[in-house]
Amino acid sequence: MQKIITVTLNPSLDKGTSVDRIVPEKKLQCTIPTLEPGGGGINVSRALDHLGCKSLALYLCGGYTGEQFEKMMGETGIESVAFDIAQDTRENLIVVDASSHAQYRFGMQGPTLSEKDWQQPLIFLQNNTGYEYVVASGSLPPGVPLDFFARMAAIVEKKGAKLIIDTSGEALKHAVKEGVFLIKPNLAELSYLHGVDELKGDEIVSAARAIINNGGSQIVVVSLGAKGALLITKDETIQIPSPLVEVKSTVGAGDSMVAGIVLGIERGYSWKQVLALGIACGTAATMNSGTALCSEEDVARLYTYLQNEKS
Repeated sequence: MQKIITVTLNPSLDKGTSVDRIVPEKKLQCTIPTLEPGGGGINVSRALDHLGCKSLALYLCGGYTGEQFEKMMGETGIESVAFDIAQDTRENLIVVDASSHAQYRFGMQGPTLSEKDWQQPLIFLQNNTGYEYVVASGSLPPGVPLDFFARMAAIVEKKGAKLIIDTSGEALKHAVKEGVFLIKPNLAELSYLHGVDELKGDEIVSAARAIINNGGSQIVVVSLGAKGALLITKDETIQIPSPLVEVKSTVGAGDSMVAGIVLGIERGYSWKQVLALGIACGTAATMNSGTALCSEEDVARLYTYLQNEKS
């Protein structure tokens, strides 16, 4: 059993292409599309693989697109367990306007899952041991109860493992009620958890620490976009800005950041090093086109740079 398990309920077959210019009502000539298996936890496993770290990816898939998805996952060499569902795996479309370099991302709704479907990864976690970290990333498809991640948290805790959650809305709120090891909300998601429209200044740290003090999460990493991120524990607050780079794609940047965070924790890094590695991975992902995610070389260079930055 791998130390790190990722869970993806709503994977997607990501198609990336570009056109000379996006205009309405005209037939647009697209470049040959690139295809990648995507979705929250899948992207985390792919990013970890790029960094030389093995993980086990659990995901649900079905239909013709599911068969193609499973074939492509096999080609990545990432260890995985696919749970069959009746409906088709979703597809996402990423289109770049070559004239403006603007990226358009079209995310499709996932298939509606039955209770038998969404119970499968929970049963797997319940019936297996030896894992130390579980990363649950991405949205909940229709049919999945809002307390799904809370149910997962209870199982993972009993196994003596640590649950890292990267989701939003009511699903995140339920997970925090149960209590997890780490959450990675952006500013809007943290504001939602705190019941306000927008947190500002010192309110951000106060809101994160309230979650920690209430047992919702031991660690809170707040993504601040171009301003980098904050890592808050019960006793520490660390902020590191994002390095300035040419952004080619934002697909999978957040998932790459999660991969860097869990890898840093698994390696026993200090919290500053964990945050620096997470930001390096997230930033590195934006430097590559389409769905390529982060490269080990870019991550190493950015991590060295951030290590010399003052928090």
